[in-house]
Amino acid sequence: MMPTLLFLCLVIYACFSSCNASATKIKGMFVFGSSLVDNGNNNFLQNSAKADYLPYGVDFPYGPSGRFTNGKNVIDLLGEQLKLPFFIPPFADPSTKGSRIVHGVNFASGGSGILDDTGSIAGHVISLPQQIRNFKEVTLPELEAEMGNRSKKFLQSYLFVVGTGGNDYSFNYFLRKSNNTVSLEAFTANLITSLSRQLKKLYNLGGRKFVLMSVNPIGCSPMVKAVQPRRQGCVQVLNKAVELFNVHLKSLAVDIKPQMPASYLVYVNSYKIIRDIIKNPLSKGFKDEINACCEVASVNEGGNGILCQKQGRVCADRSAHVFFDGLHPTEAVNMQIATKAFASMRTTEVYPFNVQNLTEH
Repeated sequence: MMPTLLFLCLVIYACFSSCNASATKIKGMFVFGSSLVDNGNNNFLQNSAKADYLPYGVDFPYGPSGRFTNGKNVIDLLGEQLKLPFFIPPFADPSTKGSRIVHGVNFASGGSGILDDTGSIAGHVISLPQQIRNFKEVTLPELEAEMGNRSKKFLQSYLFVVGTGGNDYSFNYFLRKSNNTVSLEAFTANLITSLSRQLKKLYNLGGRKFVLMSVNPIGCSPMVKAVQPRRQGCVQVLNKAVELFNVHLKSLAVDIKPQMPASYLVYVNSYKIIRDIIKNPLSKGFKDEINACCEVASVNEGGNGILCQKQGRVCADRSAHVFFDGLHPTEAVNMQIATKAFASMRTTEVYPFNVQNLTEH
């Protein structure tokens, strides 16, 4: 009886160890990008791109936190998949130091872009180049001191997540007259070149595992549809622009590897994941793929067509809506993106492999 019991205990232990292996291989995440991955940095900046009030955070454990959704964003949910012990703290929060940075830091800033001048319409936002400078000049030295390790090799156990690019089209290319003489192809090529340069900087600082988030289908957002209320379906000129970017971003995940030896990059096609929901919402568990869940003030009403009204109305069933405000998805959509990013076996959704496989490298 005892040998049998001992054998069963060993089997259970082995299974438990293997099932939780991914939870121990990734220590944390460093996050760079815009509002889709911002965990609250804009709360501490002077700008109009804020989500630190209700109904934002109506379903988040700590209420309004600066996340541009009703509950958890895709970074929070990916962190849960990775079994990280707590939410990744925002860089701009004065309390983000010491032991709080051991499992990663979020540098993302709502309204920002790959280019430095993107987002200036919103006020003080932190561009991608500045986010990476913040990592290099502030967080990395603090982390090295906290870990007692200056070899940079410890960064191989962190994911570097980058989710940006949409604002470069919405609030730069399509908004500024100075871009009238610049072709979409040339603008996109410049974005990809700039992004490539920033990824190499992170690589040279010690990053080895990268997750690149595609730009979402902004042409399907309530913000865009509100500008053209009579139009049926999505605004294709915007979607075609970000589709072009996404094609190049997916290629970059492979093409940049020779310049970044021993690195691993995963491309998450959140564009397709959201587009599939919009095309057939009922089959994915959604009922409204058109309207914002919260009350959004239009430009004519003194708003920007994107953000929720402070203390404004909010739909009762957030899980049935694709969009929470005029641009950003609900937690329910974020959950689908994070789940597929982590475990999908379809290369049309994650390429060349999923985040779970990335943790094994």
